[in-house]
Amino acid sequence: MMLGIGLDSDGHKRVTTGPNFALVGGTEETHASMTEKAVKINEKLAARGKQLEEVSPEEFDDIAQSVGLRRPAPEKN
Repeated sequence: MMLGIGLDSDGHKRVTTGPNFALVGGTEETHASMTEKAVKINEKLAARGKQLEEVSPEEFDDIAQSVGLRRPAPEKN
């Protein structure tokens, strides 16, 4: 399952769910962006003929990056 949490707020409570994702919080803009990315990820999975649980972490990272998601850089100690 994909989980999206919008940490910014404009006072409204937003929750959007799909067959393999749950998105909570965020401003209208943030929530819409999370929703768009989750839908695009599912479209790319469907184009590959796969379900979320069938892709490797590396393949998921490739798909996520293709829709504009970026993994944060590791912190340096």
